[in-house]
Amino acid sequence: MTPHRSDTAREAGLPTGEVARRLGVSPVTLRSWERRYGIGPAARDHGHHRRWTPADIARLEGMCALTARGLPPAEAARICLDGPTPAVDASLPATAPGQPDRREPTPHEGMTGRVRGLVRAADRLDAPTVQALLAAAVDELGVEAAWEEVIAPSLRAAGRRWAAVGESYIEVEHLLSWHVSAELRRRAVPIPRSGPVALLAAAPGEDHTLPLDALAAALTARGIAFRMLGASVPPAALAQGLRRLGPAAVLLWSQTRATAAPQIAADILTLPFGVAGARRRPLLLLAGPGWHPLPPTGAAVKPASLRGAVDRIAATTGALTDPSASIPSAST
Repeated sequence: MTPHRSDTAREAGLPTGEVARRLGVSPVTLRSWERRYGIGPAARDHGHHRRWTPADIARLEGMCALTARGLPPAEAARICLDGPTPAVDASLPATAPGQPDRREPTPHEGMTGRVRGLVRAADRLDAPTVQALLAAAVDELGVEAAWEEVIAPSLRAAGRRWAAVGESYIEVEHLLSWHVSAELRRRAVPIPRSGPVALLAAAPGEDHTLPLDALAAALTARGIAFRMLGASVPPAALAQGLRRLGPAAVLLWSQTRATAAPQIAADILTLPFGVAGARRRPLLLLAGPGWHPLPPTGAAVKPASLRGAVDRIAATTGALTDPSASIPSAST
C-alpha cells in the first residue's frame, strides 16, 4: 500500500513555516533560536530546507512555554537541550528536570519575569498560556498587586508596541485585553447588599474599562459590595443609579482628558439622596489619568492607584480590609 501523502510528510518532518504557524511564532524567531542556541531541526531535505520532526517540535514547545514563564531564551534553550523536553505548566515556576529549583528571584526580578512572560505569550497569540499566567499572578499575588505589578505593566508594554508597529500588532493587544478582562470579571462576584455599597462607572464616551474590572475584583476580595454600570454611562443614568442605590462611594473612571467631565463630577457632589431631613452625599472618587490634569472638584478624591481607590472605598463603607476575611468564592 502506498503511504498517504500526509503520513509521508509527517515522517519527513514539517517545514519551518508550518511549525511557526502551529506555535504562533515567526519563522525568523525559529531561525534565530537555531542560530543562537542550537534549537534546530534534526534533518534537512535534499534542497537543504529545514524539516522539523515531532521531537524537534516538542523542544520548541518547551522553549515557548519556558520563555512564557519569563526565562531568558538562552536558559530556556539549555533546559530543553539538556534532556527530555519538560512538560511545562505555565502556572508553575520553570525548572529543569532533575535539577534543583532556580534561586528565589528578588521581587523586582520576579515581576519583570512575569511581565516578560505574559507579553511573550500574547505575542504568540498563545491564549491558554496567557490565561494560565494571569490566573497564577492573581492567585499568588492577589488582585491589587497582580494588577499594579504584572497586568498593568503588560498592558502598557503591549500598548507601546502597538503605537510603534501600528495596526499589525493590534490583535495582540486585543487578545491580551480580552483575557485580562475575562480573568478579572471571573473574580468580581456580586455580593448581596447588606450595608453600604460602591457604585462604579466610566465617564460618558469612555470605553476603556479594564481598570474598573480590576477594581470590581479587588472590592470582591475585600468583601465590599459594589454595583457596576460599566462603560460610557450617560449623566442622567448615573444620576438615576445614584438616587436608586444611595451608595456610600461613587467612582467615576476617565482614561483620557477628552472624557473627563468636571461638570458631571460637580453635579454628583450636589445631588443628595435619602429621605427628607436625612439627606446624604457619597464619597466621589475621580479615578484615571483623564482627571489628573484638572483642578480639584469640590470634595472629590483622586486616588493615585488601584490600591488607593480600594482603601478609600473600604474606609468609607466600613468594610473589612483583611484579605483573609470570609468572602464569596470566585468560582461560585
